[in-house]
Formats: sequence, structure tokens, C-alpha cells
Amino acid sequence: MATGKGTGNAFDFNLFKRLIKYTNPYKWTFYFVALAAILLSFFAVLRPYLLQLTIDNSILPQDSENLVFYISLMVGALFLEVIFQFLFIYFANWLGQEVIRDLRVNLFKHMLQFKMKYFDKSAVGRLVTRAVSDIETIASIFSEGLFVIASDLLKMLVILIFMFYNSWELTLLVLTVMPFILYATRVFQKKMKIAFEDVRNQVANLNTFVQERITGMKIVQLFTREKVEYENFKEINHKHKKGWIKTVWYNSIFFPIAEMSSAITVGLIVWYGGLRVVDNDALSLGIIIMFIELAQTLFRPLRQIADKFNTLQMGMVAANRVFAILDTEASIPDTGKVEIDHLKGEIEFEEVRFGYEEDEEVLKGVSFKAHPGETIAIVGATGAGKTTVINLLNRFYEINSGRILVDGTDITQVTLRSLRKEIAVVLQNVFLFADTILNNITLYNPNVSEEDVVRAAKEIGVHEFIISLPNGYHYNVKERGVMLSSGQRQLISFLRAYVSNPSILVLDEATSSIDSYSEQLIQEATDKITRDRTSIVIAHRLATIKKADKILVMDAGKIVEMGTHKQLLKVENGYYKNLYEVQFMAEESL
Repeated sequence: MATGKGTGNAFDFNLFKRLIKYTNPYKWTFYFVALAAILLSFFAVLRPYLLQLTIDNSILPQDSENLVFYISLMVGALFLEVIFQFLFIYFANWLGQEVIRDLRVNLFKHMLQFKMKYFDKSAVGRLVTRAVSDIETIASIFSEGLFVIASDLLKMLVILIFMFYNSWELTLLVLTVMPFILYATRVFQKKMKIAFEDVRNQVANLNTFVQERITGMKIVQLFTREKVEYENFKEINHKHKKGWIKTVWYNSIFFPIAEMSSAITVGLIVWYGGLRVVDNDALSLGIIIMFIELAQTLFRPLRQIADKFNTLQMGMVAANRVFAILDTEASIPDTGKVEIDHLKGEIEFEEVRFGYEEDEEVLKGVSFKAHPGETIAIVGATGAGKTTVINLLNRFYEINSGRILVDGTDITQVTLRSLRKEIAVVLQNVFLFADTILNNITLYNPNVSEEDVVRAAKEIGVHEFIISLPNGYHYNVKERGVMLSSGQRQLISFLRAYVSNPSILVLDEATSSIDSYSEQLIQEATDKITRDRTSIVIAHRLATIKKADKILVMDAGKIVEMGTHKQLLKVENGYYKNLYEVQFMAEESL
């Protein structure tokens, strides 16, 4: 299982085996790329061998006919090598892109199932990094890492066998340098593994910081935090640079060592082979030239393996992080068997206890019942647990104890999809996607047509507002709906809830920061969409509270009072009566 922590190990075979399973749907492409790698390894010795034959059989004997023949063979071999190199690179990259497409789809599907608690504790920037840049890095395992390394190792094996066949003395001479370069490569790999883990951490930190500051730019500028955030960014960016500089440092040491080793090997071949040729030994000039070519071809893959191993390491680190999310069990257990087509709208909380943290209860034994068609208003101070009640009804979080029932059925026995389909929620903080008003209302539900949306908009009184905008229902509200006022966004969210035709409506009626015209429209929309429908309203306006069939007064996670507006005003020294006198009486007088 992926742990998400760098261990310094050069390679994680369990992680690799898990990743390679994603190639199963494309096994024939995988086999073809492997075959191309094998053929390329033979081409690696074919050209030096043809060069040796050309020198010994054509150039030294001054045989022009043979020279043309051997040059033709070399051109043909080069042409075939280019063709297979092209096919190898193209299909290795194609395979990588197919794998990361499937992996990204699986990751996003998995994240869609996470409960809200996971997102409460996870930085958005980090999740974006995992789903975008980390998965792109995984593609390099196939395009620049795995197959290239396998091909290079095979090339080295074929070259060594061929070199032993032609001259074991020169081969042993070449191999005297090999242990040194292999040891350096091994150390290099381990160091780069740790360095790349640090780089990915710094990338995630940078993404998180930038995303949060851009999203909250209004707050940054309102509180004149530009200089402070600039200095913070410089510090994070500096750490990011230091992470990369460490990788550059290791590269700067290793590659000169590899070049020096290659040069020493060529020098040894020329020295020993040259003496043998001068002494008229069995070695020919063509064999010496061939060994020089083969030695360089042998060391070139070795250098490339180290370089490509860096790529492979980065891909494995990224895969480790992605699989860590895939291994996270943070979804609400969807074990319910009951499918709901329509609810009467009865809601019951039975001694519900819940806390966002294990040792901090937010709801402390909440019990109430809403009959079909009733409007329940919830009032109380900030932090009393009002929003938590509506979050739990939708099973965004799991309760610690107690039961929540709809139409007499425990919501844990109902499938999540059918439960949430019957409950529409209008939140205080309205979220709109960078899309048209129509798409933000329908959310691409094929069962809701534009005609349905227009008819619903007319019914709740927001049609005139929408058609006053450029392009009307096809007006693009941009990211988070910034082209609309808070009141307009609230009206869109009301319409979105209304067209879904829910059995239960949950409404966080926020009108404190909007203009009076939008407030009037929202009140009219509230009256319309709550009519003949069970509604739970976190009430901010006296008009809504007075119309409620039942008022729940919450304080510190408990329901301290319950009744109608008139009943609660009769409670001497009651919490609601005090709240009414302090907060709502001024509104009523206005």
C-alpha cells in the first residue's frame, strides 16, 4: 500500500506492480513496445559491427565495391532503427497517456465519494496537485522511464555478449570501469529518490498557497496584506527552488563522473588495442573502432538509465501520492438497500449526537419531528449547531449515535443517491460554476429542460431578473458566479432547488448582505418553494420565523425550546423571547 512518505528506497516493486495493472486493457500495445525495445537492442550492435566489417573488409583492403555494399547495409540498418525508434517512442507515450487517463478518472470518481470531513481537513491545492500534475508525472513512467530503462538494459546485455564474443580481453578492460560507475549510479538513484520527494512536497505547498491567495484576493487587498503575502510567497518559492537545486547538485556530480568513466574506457581500449595491432596480433583496426563505438554505446545507456531513473523516481513518487488518496477510505458507507422514489416528507431526529472532532460534540442529543408539509425554523446563536442539523440530514457526515429517519426509515438504510435526490438544499454561501445560468440550475440533468427552468422561474418570480441579463438563461456567470451579486446568486440557488422538485427542502435563508429588492424576491421565492413541502429553514428573518409551523431554538448543540412564535414568546425569561427582543423587534418595528 502506498504510504505517501519517502523512504529513500530506490524502487518500490509493489507500487510498480499495482501501477502496471493499469496497462492490462492495452496489453497488445504493451507487448508491441516491448518487442520494439528488443529489436532496438539488436540494432545497437548491428551498426558498430557493420562499421567493423566496412573498415576491415573494404577501407583497409581498398575495395570500393565492398565499401558501397557495406554502406548500403548501414543505411538500411539505420533506416530500420529510425522506424522502430519512432514506433517505440510513439506507442510508449500513447500507452502512458491512456494509463493516466484511466487513473485520473478513477481518482476523481473516488474523490467524488468522499465525505465532507475529508475536504474539511484537506487542502484544495494538494488535491488539485494530485489530480493534475502528479498524474501527468506518472505518464513519464511509461513514456520516458520504464520502457526506456528496459530497452537500455537489454541493449547493454546484448552489447556485452557481443563484445565477449569478439574479444574477451577488451571486454574485461571495459568492465574494469563498470563497478565504479554502477556504484555511483546506485548512490545517485537513492539520493534522487529523497530529493524528488521533497520537490513534490514543495510543489504541493506552492499550489496550495497560490490557489488560496488568488481565491481570497479580496480579503488580501481589503486588509492590505499584499506585502505580507508577497514575502510569504517568496519564502515558499525559495523552498521550492532549494528542492530543485538539490536535484541539480546530484546531476552535476553524477554526469561528469559518467563522462569521465566513458573517456577512461575509450583510452584503455585505444592503448591496449593499439599495442596489440602494432604487435600484429589477432586484433584488427576495425575491431578496435567497433569496441570504441560499443563502449560508448554501452556507457550511453548507463548514463541515460540514471537520467531516466530520475524520471521513473518522480513518477513513482507521484504514483505513491495518488494511490495514497485512492487507498483513503473516507466515503460515507453507501450500504442502504432502500430506493426512494418520493417521500411524504416526515423527518425525525432521535437523540442525535455528533462532533466534527471525536472529542468535541456539536450536537448533544438533538430530538425533533417534522410532519409532512411542515416548515421547521431553526434559530440560535452562531455555533449552536443549526447548519450541522441540515448537513446530517443529507448524510454529509456520519452521526456518533442516535437515529435520523425519513418517512419512518433510518437514512442509513436508504441509498445515498435516492436520499439526496429527494432533498434540495439552498446554502447560505451559494456556489456557482463557471458556466451559464441554465447549466448552473439544471446541473446538466437531462430530465430538466430549458422550458422547465423558464416555467419554474416564472412561478417563483425570478424570470424577469434572469432575462434582464445579457443572453438571459445562457449568461455565463464566470468562476464562482462573480458576475452576479450575492442576492442574484441566492435567487439562482432557489431556482436550482425548485426545479429539482424535492420532497424535502433545506434552506439556509441568508439575506443579511443583499439589497432590499433581492430580499423581497427571495422572500417570495421562499414562500413559493416551501408551500406544501416539508422544509427545514435556518431562519434569519422574522417573517420566515413567524410563518413556521414549529420553531427549534438551539443553544450549544441542544434544542432548548420548541414551539410556535406565539407559544415561545409566552415563555418567561425564555431564550427565544430574549432573542426576539434583542434581534427581531427592531426588524418588526421597521
